[in-house]
Amino acid sequence: MPHTLRWIFKCISILIALFITVCATVIGITVFFNAPPENLPLPDDVAMRIEENGNLIMEIRSGETSQSVGRRLENAGIIKSRIFWDVMFRLNRGEHIKTGTYRIELPASQIRIRSILIAGEQILVRVTIPEGVTLKKASAIFEDAGICPAEDFLAAAASREILDAYNVSGSTMEGYLFPDTYLFPLAYPAARVVSVMADTFKMRLEEISGDLAPMSAEELNNRIIIASIVEREYRVPDEAAVMAGVFFNRLEIGMPLQSCATVEYVITEILGRPHPEVLYYRDLEIRNPYNTYMRPGLPPGPISAPGETALRAAFNPAQTAYLYFRLIDPSSGRHYFSRTLDDHIRAGVLYVKGR
Repeated sequence: MPHTLRWIFKCISILIALFITVCATVIGITVFFNAPPENLPLPDDVAMRIEENGNLIMEIRSGETSQSVGRRLENAGIIKSRIFWDVMFRLNRGEHIKTGTYRIELPASQIRIRSILIAGEQILVRVTIPEGVTLKKASAIFEDAGICPAEDFLAAAASREILDAYNVSGSTMEGYLFPDTYLFPLAYPAARVVSVMADTFKMRLEEISGDLAPMSAEELNNRIIIASIVEREYRVPDEAAVMAGVFFNRLEIGMPLQSCATVEYVITEILGRPHPEVLYYRDLEIRNPYNTYMRPGLPPGPISAPGETALRAAFNPAQTAYLYFRLIDPSSGRHYFSRTLDDHIRAGVLYVKGR
């Protein structure tokens, strides 16, 4: 019996020793391959670059597999061997890398790189869309920031699917994308950019005007058009609601809106000319549906992205008897409001809001 026990204890000791040896070997191999290479990486890959501070900027392409990413990392000298990389993904088949652009602080272990790519910790770019910009100008801002191509943004903003989803009766989302500061990943889908801005617009509009349910799509669109015009006309916030009141007064008596901002929209957005500093009478005679000097009623759609001040003005216009206003001091942005055409004419030349 003692001999049998000694044999059993000996076998157990051997097994424990083997287990410890195997564990130590696995840990050693893991530590070795998981550790970053000692030499600096020199990526020869158009989707990789090293910043001045030594960080890696890496783009994961749509549909790219973990094996492909591992091969690229190995070739670039970011990891020692893709064998350990492939083993990690085989042991966790339910986890996948996500498409996007990432910033990775080097040196980095394979486990750290993998966790970043699986979590989708993409580079976020801060983009500010100013109040009063048009879709075309916003598309250029997004393209310059590397978020999405301008052409894709404009196509998404004119997508019938998106227009129907947000109950927009017009042909584009002009006026329905809230101007604000956003954080977007690089190479982000244009449709998602438009949806985020439209969701923000809807949320902010409900905060400003309350329940929109009783308002028809046409009535809402008319308010947005007024807000977009006010946005391009006002300089001093306390005058925005007065301007909105002027436009509603004109609509009520069938008088043309005669908004300089709509003429500027025709010149810059439709005709593609430089932004004018002063409007002349020949500009007011340009024949276009958006020229509210030539055409009574509202223009076909919004002319800019109205911000909070302009939206509040359109939904809560000042109750006055004014029918006219004119910019009298370009430096301060103050306007002269009047009830009669004679007073309006005596106020001076026509200016337009700056770029």
